[in-house]
Amino acid sequence: MISLMVGLGNPGPAYEQTRHNAGFWFVDALALQLKASWAFDKNYQALVARATIGDRSLWLLKPQAFMNLSGRAVGALARFYKIAPADILVAHDELDVIPGEAKLKFGGSHAGHNGLRDIHAQLGTGDYWRLRLGVGHPGDRAEVVDWVLKKPSLDHRIAIDQAIARALTAWPALWANDMAKATLLVHTSKPPRPKPARPEPLPP
Repeated sequence: MISLMVGLGNPGPAYEQTRHNAGFWFVDALALQLKASWAFDKNYQALVARATIGDRSLWLLKPQAFMNLSGRAVGALARFYKIAPADILVAHDELDVIPGEAKLKFGGSHAGHNGLRDIHAQLGTGDYWRLRLGVGHPGDRAEVVDWVLKKPSLDHRIAIDQAIARALTAWPALWANDMAKATLLVHTSKPPRPKPARPEPLPP
């Protein structure tokens, strides 16, 4: 059962609107939906929020170290509250998914993502859930760092926000531990294409 939702990003206003902070955008939206308030916790060097739903608690976490040190906060909170890696979901930006789409997956490699790399190291495993929020790829590997540390275009930001809104529709299934349904919702919940307008009939 998901007990810890982590959003990845870089702290500070200079990075707030950059592609690398898509994970922050998701957990911010979830906290708003759950009416959970963020507070800085020096024990984890992170912003932490807690939502109580029924008889269970959900922890939300935004590490405030830079991306490549994200795992320290995740590992520390997970160890303190005895949360297993399989009960953790990490939301992060994903180069290999186009803006406007999101993918839910369990386990796998960090694929070069510095935040995931550190979480792998701190948890000692890659067996946790990831919500991969598409930010697109610049097309040239040499431009990746600059790409993720810049603001997306307006069209891309709108698409990413729409993907986040649709991913939130999977939240009840995630909470109910129905991961198959959650995955289906995240992967197939795309905006409907507008129907072409029917031509007006010609007058007799």
